[in-house]
Amino acid sequence: MKRALIAIFLLATTTASAGTVQVKDAAEVSAAAGKAKPGDVIVLKDGDWKDQVIHFKAGGTPDRPITLQAESAGRVVLVGKSSVVLEGDCITLSGIFLDHSAGDGDGIVVHGDHNRITDCAVVDGKYKFFVHLFGSDNRVDHCYLAGKRTEQPTFQIEVEEKRPDNDRVDHNHFGPRPPLGKNGGETMRVGYSYQSMFSSKALVEENLYDRCDGEIEIISSKSCDNIYRHNTFLDCDGMFTLRHGNRCTVEGNFFIGHNKRGSGGIRVIGEDHVIVNNYMEGLTKGAFWITGGMPNSPLNGYFRPQRCLIAFNTVADSKGPYVDLWAGMDSNRHAEIPLNITFANNLFVLPKDQELMTGKEDPTNKWLGNIVSGAGKVKEHPGIGLKDVNLTRAESGILRPAKDSVVRGAAEGEFPNIKTDIDGQERTGKLDVGCDQQSESPIKYRPLTAADVGPSWMSAEQREKSVHE
Repeated sequence: MKRALIAIFLLATTTASAGTVQVKDAAEVSAAAGKAKPGDVIVLKDGDWKDQVIHFKAGGTPDRPITLQAESAGRVVLVGKSSVVLEGDCITLSGIFLDHSAGDGDGIVVHGDHNRITDCAVVDGKYKFFVHLFGSDNRVDHCYLAGKRTEQPTFQIEVEEKRPDNDRVDHNHFGPRPPLGKNGGETMRVGYSYQSMFSSKALVEENLYDRCDGEIEIISSKSCDNIYRHNTFLDCDGMFTLRHGNRCTVEGNFFIGHNKRGSGGIRVIGEDHVIVNNYMEGLTKGAFWITGGMPNSPLNGYFRPQRCLIAFNTVADSKGPYVDLWAGMDSNRHAEIPLNITFANNLFVLPKDQELMTGKEDPTNKWLGNIVSGAGKVKEHPGIGLKDVNLTRAESGILRPAKDSVVRGAAEGEFPNIKTDIDGQERTGKLDVGCDQQSESPIKYRPLTAADVGPSWMSAEQREKSVHE
Protein backbone atom coordinates (compact mmCIF):
# COMPACT_ATOMS: atom_id res chain seq x y z
CA MET A 1 0.00 0.00 0.00
CA LYS A 2 2.80 2.36 0.92
CA ARG A 3 4.61 1.65 -2.38
CA ALA A 4 1.37 2.27 -4.29
CA LEU A 5 0.95 5.68 -2.63
CA ILE A 6 4.54 6.57 -3.47
CA ALA A 7 3.99 5.56 -7.11
CA ILE A 8 0.84 7.68 -7.32
CA PHE A 9 2.69 10.65 -5.80
CA LEU A 10 5.60 10.32 -8.27
CA LEU A 11 3.20 10.06 -11.21
CA ALA A 12 1.33 13.17 -10.08
CA THR A 13 4.59 15.06 -9.60
CA THR A 14 5.86 14.07 -13.05
CA THR A 15 2.56 15.01 -14.70
CA ALA A 16 2.54 18.42 -12.98
CA SER A 17 6.19 19.18 -13.70
CA ALA A 18 7.15 21.65 -16.39
CA GLY A 19 8.24 20.50 -19.81
CA THR A 20 11.06 22.02 -21.87
CA VAL A 21 11.02 22.10 -25.66
CA GLN A 22 13.67 23.58 -27.95
CA VAL A 23 12.59 25.19 -31.22
CA LYS A 24 14.50 26.60 -34.18
CA ASP A 25 11.95 28.66 -36.17
CA ALA A 26 8.56 30.36 -36.02
CA ALA A 27 6.67 27.29 -37.24
CA GLU A 28 8.08 25.17 -34.43
CA VAL A 29 7.24 27.94 -31.93
CA SER A 30 3.59 27.89 -33.00
CA ALA A 31 3.46 24.09 -32.83
CA ALA A 32 4.99 24.10 -29.36
CA ALA A 33 2.56 26.79 -28.20
CA GLY A 34 -0.38 24.61 -29.21
CA LYS A 35 0.83 21.87 -26.88
CA ALA A 36 2.17 24.06 -24.06
CA LYS A 37 0.85 23.67 -20.54
CA PRO A 38 1.27 25.92 -17.50
CA GLY A 39 4.87 25.88 -16.34
CA ASP A 40 6.34 24.78 -19.67
CA VAL A 41 9.46 26.42 -21.10
CA ILE A 42 9.91 26.89 -24.85
CA VAL A 43 13.59 27.50 -25.67
CA LEU A 44 14.54 29.38 -28.83
CA LYS A 45 17.75 28.04 -30.32
CA ASP A 46 20.63 30.52 -30.44
CA GLY A 47 21.40 32.15 -33.78
CA ASP A 48 19.99 34.58 -36.32
CA TRP A 49 16.28 34.17 -36.91
CA LYS A 50 15.71 35.78 -40.30
CA ASP A 51 12.24 36.76 -41.53
CA GLN A 52 10.55 34.94 -38.65
CA VAL A 53 7.08 36.09 -37.58
CA ILE A 54 6.62 34.42 -34.21
CA HIS A 55 3.02 34.00 -33.04
CA PHE A 56 2.90 32.40 -29.63
CA LYS A 57 -0.65 31.61 -28.49
CA ALA A 58 -0.89 29.85 -25.14
CA GLY A 59 -2.09 30.20 -21.58
CA GLY A 60 -0.31 29.73 -18.30
CA THR A 61 -1.39 30.57 -14.76
CA PRO A 62 -0.11 33.31 -12.42
CA ASP A 63 1.92 30.83 -10.39
CA ARG A 64 2.99 28.76 -13.42
CA PRO A 65 3.52 30.97 -16.46
CA ILE A 66 4.57 29.59 -19.80
CA THR A 67 8.02 30.89 -20.74
CA LEU A 68 9.35 31.60 -24.21
CA GLN A 69 13.05 32.26 -23.79
CA ALA A 70 16.34 32.44 -25.63
CA GLU A 71 18.70 29.50 -25.25
CA SER A 72 21.29 32.12 -24.23
CA ALA A 73 20.03 35.60 -23.39
CA GLY A 74 20.80 38.01 -26.23
CA ARG A 75 21.90 35.32 -28.69
CA VAL A 76 18.54 34.79 -30.34
CA VAL A 77 18.66 37.64 -32.86
CA LEU A 78 15.60 38.42 -34.94
CA VAL A 79 16.57 40.11 -38.21
CA GLY A 80 14.92 40.92 -41.50
CA LYS A 81 11.12 40.92 -41.47
CA SER A 82 10.73 39.44 -38.01
CA SER A 83 8.40 40.16 -35.09
CA VAL A 84 6.81 38.59 -32.03
CA VAL A 85 3.15 38.32 -31.03
CA LEU A 86 2.18 36.96 -27.64
CA GLU A 87 -1.48 36.01 -27.36
CA GLY A 88 -2.91 34.66 -24.13
CA ASP A 89 -2.38 35.01 -20.41
CA CYS A 90 0.60 34.45 -18.12
CA ILE A 91 3.30 34.22 -20.79
CA THR A 92 6.89 35.37 -20.23
CA LEU A 93 9.15 36.39 -23.12
CA SER A 94 12.83 36.59 -22.19
CA GLY A 95 16.25 37.23 -23.68
CA ILE A 96 15.54 37.98 -27.36
CA PHE A 97 17.08 40.70 -29.54
CA LEU A 98 15.22 42.32 -32.44
CA ASP A 99 18.15 43.92 -34.26
CA HIS A 100 17.47 46.41 -37.09
CA SER A 101 14.40 44.39 -38.09
CA ALA A 102 11.67 45.66 -40.39
CA GLY A 103 8.68 43.43 -39.80
CA ASP A 104 5.18 44.57 -40.69
CA GLY A 105 3.28 46.08 -37.76
CA ASP A 106 4.85 46.03 -34.30
CA GLY A 107 8.10 44.58 -33.00
CA ILE A 108 6.69 42.89 -29.90
CA VAL A 109 2.95 42.97 -29.29
CA VAL A 110 1.05 41.49 -26.35
CA HIS A 111 -2.63 40.55 -26.32
CA GLY A 112 -3.76 39.28 -22.94
CA ASP A 113 -3.31 39.58 -19.19
CA HIS A 114 -0.49 38.94 -16.71
CA ASN A 115 2.19 38.66 -19.39
CA ARG A 116 5.80 39.77 -19.10
CA ILE A 117 8.51 40.94 -21.48
CA THR A 118 11.90 40.92 -19.77
CA ASP A 119 15.60 41.08 -20.62
CA CYS A 120 14.92 41.85 -24.30
CA ALA A 121 16.07 44.50 -26.78
CA VAL A 122 14.61 46.17 -29.86
CA VAL A 123 17.05 48.40 -31.74
CA ASP A 124 16.65 50.47 -34.91
CA GLY A 125 13.66 48.57 -36.23
CA LYS A 126 11.15 50.01 -38.71
CA TYR A 127 8.10 48.95 -36.75
CA LYS A 128 5.04 51.04 -35.99
CA PHE A 129 5.71 50.43 -32.27
CA PHE A 130 8.69 48.62 -30.80
CA VAL A 131 6.46 47.35 -27.96
CA HIS A 132 2.66 47.42 -27.97
CA LEU A 133 0.55 46.29 -25.02
CA PHE A 134 -3.10 45.22 -25.02
CA GLY A 135 -4.84 43.74 -21.97
CA SER A 136 -4.12 44.21 -18.29
CA ASP A 137 -1.54 43.52 -15.60
CA ASN A 138 1.28 43.13 -18.09
CA ARG A 139 4.87 43.98 -17.23
CA VAL A 140 7.83 45.13 -19.34
CA ASP A 141 11.14 45.28 -17.49
CA HIS A 142 14.90 45.32 -17.99
CA CYS A 143 14.65 45.90 -21.74
CA TYR A 144 16.54 48.18 -24.13
CA LEU A 145 14.53 50.10 -26.74
CA ALA A 146 16.47 52.53 -28.90
CA GLY A 147 17.07 54.00 -32.33
CA LYS A 148 13.49 54.37 -33.54
CA ARG A 149 13.54 56.67 -36.56
CA THR A 150 10.04 56.17 -37.93
CA GLU A 151 6.77 57.84 -36.97
CA GLN A 152 4.74 56.71 -33.91
CA PRO A 153 5.86 56.15 -30.31
CA THR A 154 8.50 53.62 -29.39
CA PHE A 155 6.26 52.15 -26.67
CA GLN A 156 2.44 52.13 -26.68
CA ILE A 157 -0.04 51.09 -23.99
CA GLU A 158 -3.68 50.64 -24.99
CA VAL A 159 -6.28 51.63 -22.38
CA GLU A 160 -9.69 50.00 -22.15
CA GLU A 161 -12.89 51.63 -20.98
CA LYS A 162 -14.15 48.61 -19.04
CA ARG A 163 -11.10 48.14 -16.76
CA PRO A 164 -7.74 49.67 -15.87
CA ASP A 165 -4.76 48.02 -17.52
CA ASN A 166 -2.55 48.14 -14.38
CA ASP A 167 0.55 47.64 -16.53
CA ARG A 168 3.98 48.03 -15.00
CA VAL A 169 6.93 49.39 -16.98
CA ASP A 170 10.14 49.34 -14.97
CA HIS A 171 13.94 49.22 -15.11
CA ASN A 172 14.08 49.73 -18.87
CA HIS A 173 16.63 51.73 -20.82
CA PHE A 174 14.93 53.88 -23.43
CA GLY A 175 17.95 54.78 -25.50
CA PRO A 176 18.61 57.47 -28.08
CA ARG A 177 15.79 58.43 -30.39
CA PRO A 178 16.72 61.01 -33.06
CA PRO A 179 14.43 63.97 -33.80
CA LEU A 180 11.52 63.00 -36.02
CA GLY A 181 10.92 66.56 -37.17
CA LYS A 182 7.17 66.41 -36.60
CA ASN A 183 4.50 65.19 -34.20
CA GLY A 184 4.45 61.44 -33.53
CA GLY A 185 7.93 60.87 -32.16
CA GLU A 186 7.11 60.14 -28.53
CA THR A 187 9.21 57.58 -26.71
CA MET A 188 6.23 56.37 -24.67
CA ARG A 189 2.50 56.96 -24.97
CA VAL A 190 -0.01 55.69 -22.43
CA GLY A 191 -3.38 55.77 -24.16
CA TYR A 192 -4.75 57.82 -27.05
CA SER A 193 -6.89 60.95 -27.17
CA TYR A 194 -10.06 58.87 -27.48
CA GLN A 195 -8.95 56.74 -24.50
CA SER A 196 -7.91 59.71 -22.38
CA MET A 197 -10.83 59.67 -19.95
CA PHE A 198 -10.37 55.95 -19.23
CA SER A 199 -8.53 54.87 -16.08
CA SER A 200 -5.24 53.21 -16.96
CA LYS A 201 -3.49 52.99 -13.58
CA ALA A 202 -0.21 52.26 -15.34
CA LEU A 203 2.91 52.29 -13.17
CA VAL A 204 5.99 53.63 -14.96
CA GLU A 205 8.97 53.54 -12.60
CA GLU A 206 12.76 53.43 -12.46
CA ASN A 207 13.33 53.75 -16.20
CA LEU A 208 16.13 55.67 -17.90
CA TYR A 209 15.11 57.96 -20.77
CA ASP A 210 18.41 58.69 -22.46
CA ARG A 211 18.65 61.27 -25.30
CA CYS A 212 15.03 60.71 -26.27
CA ASP A 213 14.79 63.53 -28.81
CA GLY A 214 11.93 62.37 -31.04
CA GLU A 215 9.66 65.34 -30.27
CA ILE A 216 8.61 67.64 -27.43
CA GLU A 217 6.68 64.84 -25.65
CA ILE A 218 9.13 62.28 -24.25
CA ILE A 219 6.28 60.55 -22.43
CA SER A 220 2.76 61.43 -23.55
CA SER A 221 0.31 60.50 -20.81
CA LYS A 222 -3.13 60.19 -22.44
CA SER A 223 -5.19 58.45 -19.77
CA CYS A 224 -6.11 58.73 -16.10
CA ASP A 225 -4.70 57.59 -12.75
CA ASN A 226 -1.16 56.77 -13.90
CA ILE A 227 1.92 56.93 -11.68
CA TYR A 228 5.31 58.03 -13.06
CA ARG A 229 7.99 57.80 -10.40
CA HIS A 230 11.75 57.46 -9.87
CA ASN A 231 12.55 57.76 -13.59
CA THR A 232 15.57 59.61 -14.97
CA PHE A 233 15.31 61.88 -18.02
CA LEU A 234 18.87 62.43 -19.21
CA ASP A 235 19.86 64.86 -21.98
CA CYS A 236 16.46 64.67 -23.65
CA ASP A 237 15.25 67.25 -26.17
CA GLY A 238 11.68 67.29 -24.89
CA MET A 239 9.42 67.33 -21.84
CA PHE A 240 7.34 64.90 -19.82
CA THR A 241 3.78 65.71 -20.90
CA LEU A 242 0.49 65.16 -19.09
CA ARG A 243 -1.21 65.54 -22.45
CA HIS A 244 -4.71 64.19 -21.77
CA GLY A 245 -6.44 62.64 -18.78
CA ASN A 246 -6.66 63.40 -15.08
CA ARG A 247 -5.40 62.37 -11.64
CA CYS A 248 -1.87 61.34 -12.58
CA THR A 249 1.09 61.40 -10.20
CA VAL A 250 4.58 62.50 -11.27
CA GLU A 251 6.86 61.86 -8.30
CA GLY A 252 10.54 61.56 -7.50
CA ASN A 253 11.88 61.86 -11.06
CA PHE A 254 15.24 63.30 -12.14
CA PHE A 255 15.32 65.68 -15.11
CA ILE A 256 18.96 66.38 -16.00
CA GLY A 257 19.52 68.31 -19.20
CA HIS A 258 23.12 69.54 -19.10
CA ASN A 259 21.77 72.63 -20.88
CA LYS A 260 20.93 70.63 -23.98
CA ARG A 261 18.80 72.55 -26.42
CA GLY A 262 15.11 71.69 -25.99
CA SER A 263 15.50 69.99 -22.61
CA GLY A 264 12.63 70.69 -20.24
CA GLY A 265 10.57 69.52 -17.32
CA ILE A 266 6.82 68.88 -17.14
CA ARG A 267 3.89 70.10 -19.24
CA VAL A 268 0.62 70.12 -17.30
CA ILE A 269 -2.79 69.67 -18.98
CA GLY A 270 -5.88 68.29 -17.27
CA GLU A 271 -7.20 68.00 -13.73
CA ASP A 272 -6.12 66.84 -10.27
CA HIS A 273 -2.53 65.95 -11.08
CA VAL A 274 0.07 65.62 -8.29
CA ILE A 275 3.64 66.65 -9.17
CA VAL A 276 5.97 66.28 -6.19
CA ASN A 277 9.57 65.55 -5.16
CA ASN A 278 11.08 66.01 -8.64
CA TYR A 279 14.64 67.25 -9.29
CA MET A 280 15.43 69.37 -12.36
CA GLU A 281 18.78 70.77 -13.42
CA GLY A 282 20.32 72.22 -16.57
CA LEU A 283 17.07 72.56 -18.53
CA THR A 284 16.67 75.07 -21.35
CA LYS A 285 12.85 75.11 -21.61
CA GLY A 286 12.12 75.72 -17.95
CA ALA A 287 10.51 73.38 -15.47
CA PHE A 288 6.72 73.66 -15.47
CA TRP A 289 4.46 74.62 -18.36
CA ILE A 290 0.89 75.05 -17.15
CA THR A 291 -0.97 74.96 -20.44
CA GLY A 292 -3.99 77.12 -21.17
CA GLY A 293 -7.18 75.27 -21.96
CA MET A 294 -9.43 75.31 -25.02
CA PRO A 295 -13.09 76.26 -24.48
CA ASN A 296 -15.29 73.18 -24.95
CA SER A 297 -12.18 71.19 -25.74
CA PRO A 298 -12.57 68.01 -27.78
CA LEU A 299 -10.78 64.91 -26.51
CA ASN A 300 -7.81 65.66 -28.75
CA GLY A 301 -7.65 69.29 -27.63
CA TYR A 302 -6.35 70.94 -24.47
CA PHE A 303 -8.35 70.69 -21.26
CA ARG A 304 -7.86 73.42 -18.71
CA PRO A 305 -5.50 72.47 -15.86
CA GLN A 306 -7.38 72.54 -12.55
CA ARG A 307 -6.74 71.53 -8.94
CA CYS A 308 -3.15 70.43 -9.55
CA LEU A 309 -0.53 70.25 -6.81
CA ILE A 310 3.09 71.16 -7.63
CA ALA A 311 5.05 70.78 -4.41
CA PHE A 312 8.45 69.93 -2.90
CA ASN A 313 10.27 70.11 -6.25
CA THR A 314 13.79 71.46 -6.81
CA VAL A 315 14.81 73.32 -9.97
CA ALA A 316 18.40 74.51 -10.33
CA ASP A 317 20.68 76.19 -12.85
CA SER A 318 18.19 76.14 -15.70
CA LYS A 319 16.99 78.68 -18.21
CA GLY A 320 13.74 80.42 -17.44
CA PRO A 321 11.06 81.03 -17.04
CA TYR A 322 10.96 78.16 -14.58
CA VAL A 323 7.17 78.42 -14.38
CA ASP A 324 4.99 79.31 -17.36
CA LEU A 325 1.55 79.99 -15.89
CA TRP A 326 -0.21 80.31 -19.21
CA ALA A 327 1.66 78.20 -21.74
CA GLY A 328 0.29 78.22 -25.25
CA MET A 329 -2.33 80.87 -24.57
CA ASP A 330 -1.56 82.69 -27.80
CA SER A 331 -2.04 79.66 -30.02
CA ASN A 332 -4.65 77.01 -30.83
CA ARG A 333 -7.45 79.01 -29.18
CA HIS A 334 -6.05 78.38 -25.67
CA ALA A 335 -8.21 80.93 -23.87
CA GLU A 336 -9.00 79.29 -20.50
CA ILE A 337 -6.69 80.25 -17.66
CA PRO A 338 -5.61 77.35 -15.37
CA LEU A 339 -7.49 77.31 -12.05
CA ASN A 340 -6.69 76.23 -8.50
CA ILE A 341 -3.05 75.36 -9.09
CA THR A 342 -1.11 75.02 -5.82
CA PHE A 343 2.63 75.75 -5.74
CA ALA A 344 4.00 74.75 -2.36
CA ASN A 345 7.45 74.38 -0.85
CA ASN A 346 9.35 74.32 -4.14
CA LEU A 347 13.00 75.36 -4.27
CA PHE A 348 13.99 77.44 -7.30
CA VAL A 349 17.68 78.26 -7.79
CA LEU A 350 17.86 80.93 -10.48
CA PRO A 351 21.02 81.82 -12.40
CA LYS A 352 21.69 85.43 -13.23
CA ASP A 353 19.17 87.10 -15.55
CA GLN A 354 16.85 84.07 -15.70
CA GLU A 355 13.14 84.55 -14.98
CA LEU A 356 11.19 82.64 -12.39
CA MET A 357 7.74 83.09 -13.84
CA THR A 358 5.79 84.32 -16.83
CA GLY A 359 2.12 84.62 -17.78
CA LYS A 360 -1.05 85.63 -16.02
CA GLU A 361 -2.67 83.59 -13.30
CA ASP A 362 -6.08 83.21 -11.75
CA PRO A 363 -6.71 84.35 -8.15
CA THR A 364 -7.67 80.77 -7.29
CA ASN A 365 -4.00 79.71 -7.49
CA LYS A 366 -2.22 79.19 -4.16
CA TRP A 367 1.43 79.85 -3.32
CA LEU A 368 3.03 78.96 -0.01
CA GLY A 369 6.46 78.13 1.33
CA ASN A 370 8.34 78.46 -1.97
CA ILE A 371 11.96 79.64 -1.82
CA VAL A 372 13.93 81.33 -4.60
CA SER A 373 17.70 81.64 -4.44
CA GLY A 374 20.21 83.13 -6.83
CA ALA A 375 20.53 86.24 -8.98
CA GLY A 376 17.60 85.67 -11.30
CA LYS A 377 14.62 87.89 -12.04
CA VAL A 378 11.84 87.52 -9.47
CA LYS A 379 8.82 89.75 -9.04
CA GLU A 380 7.40 90.13 -5.56
CA HIS A 381 4.79 87.46 -5.04
CA PRO A 382 3.01 86.11 -1.95
CA GLY A 383 4.14 82.62 -1.04
CA ILE A 384 7.62 83.12 -2.51
CA GLY A 385 10.58 83.98 -0.30
CA LEU A 386 13.93 85.23 -1.56
CA LYS A 387 16.76 83.65 0.40
CA ASP A 388 20.32 82.51 -0.05
CA VAL A 389 20.44 78.72 -0.13
CA ASN A 390 23.68 76.88 0.50
CA LEU A 391 23.90 73.97 -1.96
CA THR A 392 26.51 71.25 -2.27
CA ARG A 393 27.09 68.68 -5.00
CA ALA A 394 26.25 65.18 -3.73
CA GLU A 395 28.06 61.99 -4.68
CA SER A 396 25.15 61.10 -6.99
CA GLY A 397 25.74 64.34 -8.89
CA ILE A 398 22.67 66.27 -7.78
CA LEU A 399 22.64 69.49 -5.77
CA ARG A 400 21.49 69.24 -2.17
CA PRO A 401 20.95 71.92 0.45
CA ALA A 402 23.58 71.87 3.18
CA LYS A 403 22.58 70.70 6.63
CA ASP A 404 22.36 74.28 7.85
CA SER A 405 20.50 75.56 4.79
CA VAL A 406 17.49 77.86 5.21
CA VAL A 407 15.29 75.27 3.48
CA ARG A 408 15.55 72.94 6.49
CA GLY A 409 12.27 72.91 8.37
CA ALA A 410 10.95 75.84 6.33
CA ALA A 411 8.03 74.12 4.59
CA GLU A 412 4.54 75.51 5.10
CA GLY A 413 1.14 73.86 5.09
CA GLU A 414 -0.01 70.32 5.77
CA PHE A 415 0.69 67.59 3.20
CA PRO A 416 0.02 64.25 4.90
CA ASN A 417 0.03 62.31 1.62
CA ILE A 418 3.63 63.30 0.84
CA LYS A 419 5.42 60.82 3.07
CA THR A 420 8.88 60.58 1.46
CA ASP A 421 11.38 62.70 -0.47
CA ILE A 422 13.16 62.08 -3.78
CA ASP A 423 15.61 59.71 -2.08
CA GLY A 424 12.80 57.55 -0.70
CA GLN A 425 13.56 58.79 2.81
CA GLU A 426 10.67 59.56 5.14
CA ARG A 427 9.53 63.13 5.61
CA THR A 428 9.10 63.44 9.34
CA GLY A 429 9.12 66.30 11.82
CA LYS A 430 9.52 69.76 10.30
CA LEU A 431 9.50 69.40 6.54
CA ASP A 432 12.18 70.84 4.26
CA VAL A 433 11.53 72.91 1.15
CA GLY A 434 12.49 71.22 -2.12
CA CYS A 435 12.78 67.58 -3.08
CA ASP A 436 15.35 66.63 -0.44
CA GLN A 437 14.40 66.01 3.20
CA GLN A 438 17.37 65.93 5.55
CA SER A 439 17.72 62.37 6.84
CA GLU A 440 20.30 59.84 7.98
CA SER A 441 18.30 56.96 6.48
CA PRO A 442 19.70 55.02 3.51
CA ILE A 443 19.09 56.56 0.11
CA LYS A 444 16.86 54.33 -2.02
CA TYR A 445 16.74 56.33 -5.26
CA ARG A 446 19.28 58.35 -7.24
CA PRO A 447 19.71 59.32 -10.89
CA LEU A 448 19.80 56.15 -12.96
CA THR A 449 22.61 55.11 -15.28
CA ALA A 450 22.70 52.46 -17.99
CA ALA A 451 24.24 50.06 -15.47
CA ASP A 452 21.04 50.18 -13.38
CA VAL A 453 18.58 49.27 -16.12
CA GLY A 454 18.18 47.32 -19.34
CA PRO A 455 19.07 43.74 -20.31
CA SER A 456 21.54 41.77 -18.24
CA TRP A 457 23.38 40.59 -21.35
CA MET A 458 23.92 43.98 -23.01
CA SER A 459 26.50 46.36 -21.56
CA ALA A 460 26.21 50.13 -21.84
CA GLU A 461 28.95 50.08 -24.49
CA GLN A 462 27.13 47.39 -26.49
CA ARG A 463 23.90 49.36 -26.36
CA GLU A 464 25.58 52.51 -27.61
CA LYS A 465 27.29 50.65 -30.42
CA SER A 466 24.09 48.83 -31.46
CA VAL A 467 22.27 52.08 -32.19
CA HIS A 468 25.00 53.45 -34.43
CA GLU A 469 25.85 50.31 -36.41
